[in-house]
Amino acid sequence: MTRPEPALSVVVPMFNEESVLPLLAERLRGVLDGLGEAYEVVAVDDGSTDGTAAGLTALRVGWPELRVLRLRRNSGHQAALVAGLLRARGGYVVSIDADLQDPPEVIVEMLRRARADELDIVYGVRADRSRDSAFKRWTAAGYYRLIRRLVGKQVPAQAGDFRLLSRAAVEALRELPERSPVLRLVVPWLGFPSGEVGYERQERAAGRTKYPLSRMAGLAAESVTSFSAAPLRVATWLGLAGVAVCGVLVVLAVLAWFAGATVTGWPSLYVAILFLGAVQLLCLGLLGEYVARIYTAVQGRPAYFVAGDSAAEPVSAGRDVVELADTLR
Repeated sequence: MTRPEPALSVVVPMFNEESVLPLLAERLRGVLDGLGEAYEVVAVDDGSTDGTAAGLTALRVGWPELRVLRLRRNSGHQAALVAGLLRARGGYVVSIDADLQDPPEVIVEMLRRARADELDIVYGVRADRSRDSAFKRWTAAGYYRLIRRLVGKQVPAQAGDFRLLSRAAVEALRELPERSPVLRLVVPWLGFPSGEVGYERQERAAGRTKYPLSRMAGLAAESVTSFSAAPLRVATWLGLAGVAVCGVLVVLAVLAWFAGATVTGWPSLYVAILFLGAVQLLCLGLLGEYVARIYTAVQGRPAYFVAGDSAAEPVSAGRDVVELADTLR
């Protein structure tokens, strides 16, 4: 029997989330079943190395609305998210992480708000982050201040990747030439009517965070260089400042020579060389970041490869799968 087209798709990127799968399935299915309309859950397995793939296969036995999209290798959170969004079939598409820090219950309010106010985008905004560590709150606040300053105030503060998109917004994303966009910047740039729903950010339900400090720093660098030329302008201003400082030093040297006060000036020469060298290296580094992005774009390599989509596969209910499904209930 052909299943009806879903009114809602929920995209969940996953990487090594075996421990949280039972809790996620229980809470998310309870919320979506209560909507009383057709839906699908697109779980994107981003090359997990634990039991995530087997757990998802087992959950499909008793949850026909669950759809598993498997990537051939770990391609990163944003790539997995894009893969799920572009393959979702619902009239509305919600993206949410698997760790339950963003409560699935908020999806109901997002959908209600989108329909009542005719919005194409509804952001889940973290109104209360008291359960995050002080360092996490401080770095997140700094990230959003930087991005809003560089990109513009259309980027909602404290809004991550928990959002609802209409079918029109998803199709607009499909038309973009970028292969690995930073969605929290690209989505506001689209300019569709949008709104916000506030919620309290929870602690991770199980497992370990997949966003340590190094990946947070990488996301910040990717956000800046993918959406703003401001760092190149910083390099220009640093170069001008270096030229100005050198000009002052030249004038002072000439005046000292006329006054007969010239002495062996290795300290000033040493400082000047260090300063100019630092400015040049910084400018070269910034240019290198953009050249690397141009190189990647010219190569044209896809950001991810899809290994399989359970929407085209029959649900297998072998003995081992049934046993595993029983343990997950």
